[in-house]
Amino acid sequence: KYWIKNSLMIINIVLLDLLKVFFQGFFILFLFTFFKCRIFFCLRLHFMSPIVCLVTVADYSSLIVSEVIKLDQDAPSLNKNSMLLLSFFCFWFFFNLKKDNSLITYFMCILHYFLHISRNKPLRGPTCGVENMLFYAITEGREHVPVSQFIAALRKTGLHVSDPRLKESMDKLRQIMRESVGEVLIDRELFHRCVGGNISLLMQAFRKKFIIPEFAEFAEKINKIYKTVKNQDEGKVANYIPQLAKFSPELWGVSLCTVDGQRHSVGDTKQPFCLQSCVKPLQYAIAVHELGTENVHRYVGMEPSGVKFNMLSLDDDDKPHNPMVNAGAIVISSLIKVKHFMNFVKRIAGQEFVGFSNATFQSEKETGDRNFAIGYYMKEKKCFPPGVEMIDALDFYFQLCSMEVTCESGSVLAATLANGGICPITDERVLSAEAVRNTLTLMHSCGMYDFSGQMAFHVGLPAKSGVSGAILLVIPNVMGMMCWSPPLDRVGNSVRGIHFCQELVSLFNFHNYDDLRHFVKKQDPRKQTGDDNIGSMFQLMFAAHNGDLSALRRFSLFSMDMDQKDYDSRTALHVAAAEGTHSLFFGREDVVNVLKDYQQECRQRLEQQIDAEDPQKLSTVERQL
Repeated sequence: KYWIKNSLMIINIVLLDLLKVFFQGFFILFLFTFFKCRIFFCLRLHFMSPIVCLVTVADYSSLIVSEVIKLDQDAPSLNKNSMLLLSFFCFWFFFNLKKDNSLITYFMCILHYFLHISRNKPLRGPTCGVENMLFYAITEGREHVPVSQFIAALRKTGLHVSDPRLKESMDKLRQIMRESVGEVLIDRELFHRCVGGNISLLMQAFRKKFIIPEFAEFAEKINKIYKTVKNQDEGKVANYIPQLAKFSPELWGVSLCTVDGQRHSVGDTKQPFCLQSCVKPLQYAIAVHELGTENVHRYVGMEPSGVKFNMLSLDDDDKPHNPMVNAGAIVISSLIKVKHFMNFVKRIAGQEFVGFSNATFQSEKETGDRNFAIGYYMKEKKCFPPGVEMIDALDFYFQLCSMEVTCESGSVLAATLANGGICPITDERVLSAEAVRNTLTLMHSCGMYDFSGQMAFHVGLPAKSGVSGAILLVIPNVMGMMCWSPPLDRVGNSVRGIHFCQELVSLFNFHNYDDLRHFVKKQDPRKQTGDDNIGSMFQLMFAAHNGDLSALRRFSLFSMDMDQKDYDSRTALHVAAAEGTHSLFFGREDVVNVLKDYQQECRQRLEQQIDAEDPQKLSTVERQL
């Protein structure tokens, strides 16, 4: 790139010279072509007029200013003002020079070279070492990789290019790709420029510090469960709401989103569908968030009903049994504000897709005789707050059930509940911890209609189902999932969704009581595989022996102890140094340098930490080192 840029600059000047003095410009072109050396370009000043010399100096000066601006963007520690003053000094020097015009261009050539070298030096900012280490870990030691490889490496960690936290970096990358003609290759400079603002997030991802460290393997196992459950052909699509009966029974999708924003989808995950009863935990959580637990439960209970979700039934205090049945949800609808509810749900979903189906809303109203009967029954029992119109509350309830999501946006809704009310892809606190705790408790005990007891027994996780075929599943502090398949069983739950939840818990230890002592151990995706000391030590020694710089950078990035010793008390530095006795033949000096730099950084960090805690301990640390 450097030589191409200079070649274009020289060609530009030569063309100007050809317009003024044809034979002089032709002579310069001949020198550059023959010798391939830019220093001969300065010789032209001995043969050219002062006007051409002025053009040359002006062109060099503009180039120097652009280099200074790039320096200021990439390395703010350099004094941009002093560099600009130096370039302006060149102008003054030129206009006061009477005898030798070539000296000024020599001087500007040297200055331009110095600026170019300075800009291409490794950055020395507080995070540059970490960024370089991360870059080489992603590229596996190569200096240039295609953008597609970077995106693939990102997806393996569970992060998507659509993640709002990566928006700035992805926008820069897309802009560069639009401006480029051919394939874009990411080098260190482009990597620093694009991902500098997300270095903390990417470090967490590639150091496997997310809740699911081996996300690619976990996603493969989810895909296998999905394919197994897909063969289920039982159940019937709900037809008492005409709009729901139009969905194909073959539709089947699963999406998940962890509390760190790792995402995976398989199947028909972009098809919008109505939330139906899956909206009930959301409206309850918003009501508690705004009004508090006591004010909400003044009008609705918290016990399982023991009857069907749409029965005309109240508890002994003439209140709906809980917010997860139709009667309770209708009362909750009368407590929350209508205007901002859609925006609130979008915030819970991280601004992912949340829509509204007017056709479903009209179908709900036309076929909602049972819900109208429940509403009038509760109006007779004075279940609604004072001043509330029952018809308005019922109409709003129909609207809430007609809200649409996809599996992908629904998984973020569930992940926000799993994350204690903080949306994992925006890091925004949307719901209070109290509201989330109450919601998950009621989902666990009352969320699956008449199947709630069996769901708690076999799956042991909070969940809510809807007659559209959706199941909102929450694994607290781990992830949220949305399963969707229209065929329902006799109690109104998705057949494939129930089987998926059961298969998931039979493979992974997600059940609330799987962590009991002396219990049969299942797979725990929250633990890293192969992180035992013997295996990591063997990999480290093997990399040092073979001079694998990429592996060593990756181990350092993953916070591996690079000073661990084998049975002979040898470290990786000993092995690399022993192999480097004939470094001219084996090329181990780079490995030794990497390990030495690591030891030096660790020593400095330890000294700073001890010095901050107790300055008197510094001498003890020095003796130990």
